Amino acid sequence: MIEPDLRDRILAEPETILEDRDVMNALVAANERAMGANIVDLRGIAMQRLETRLDRLEDTHRGVIAAAYENLAGTNQVHRAILQLLDPLDFQEFLRVLTEDVAATLRVDCVRLVLESVQSADDPALRRLGDVLYVAEPGFVASYVAGGRNVPLRPVTLRQVLPESDALYGDRAGYIHSEALLRLDFGKGRLPGMLVFGAEDPHQFKPTHGTDLLAFFAGIFERTMRRWLN
Repeated sequence: MIEPDLRDRILAEPETILEDRDVMNALVAANERAMGANIVDLRGIAMQRLETRLDRLEDTHRGVIAAAYENLAGTNQVHRAILQLLDPLDFQEFLRVLTEDVAATLRVDCVRLVLESVQSADDPALRRLGDVLYVAEPGFVASYVAGGRNVPLRPVTLRQVLPESDALYGDRAGYIHSEALLRLDFGKGRLPGMLVFGAEDPHQFKPTHGTDLLAFFAGIFERTMRRWLN
């Protein structure tokens, strides 16, 4: 027998029973046992299927919301990094902001600016700019992005990697496990360049990730660089 107090509470607020999934499942199971093994409760089966579909829809809904928040956070990161790029008034300060402020905002562990040039990398003027600037021979960007494969070159390439040499990353090469390669077009008559973001986290840059935000960042970066190349 149900205790009078409990019975009165159920009669006063029956919706509390309907809203409790565990209680409802228990009641349905008790009803099935009461009907016996020879009777199939199609309504109970339909309810179970509807609950399963509801669970899947709720999981999808949570996934969509999480992806939207992640995309918004990524957009805000890129916007902050772009504003930081626009502040410097000279090239050396521009490179410092790139390796410190922008790297911290985008949460990358290493930044390299690759410029193809016929000028020697041993030029004292270039050495003064620090390790962030990597001067390469013409054709280096396409070769590095392709990685020895005959594949079409995209504006942004994301990949997991273990650098075969320390030519690009220097003493950080052993720690880099993924990278973002942003190809740069500096205008007609100029050799191309590349902005490289290296990360210790092998999952930070993967081929399955979207590249729209980084492509937008690359477009702003190459237009900003043209000021210093004039």
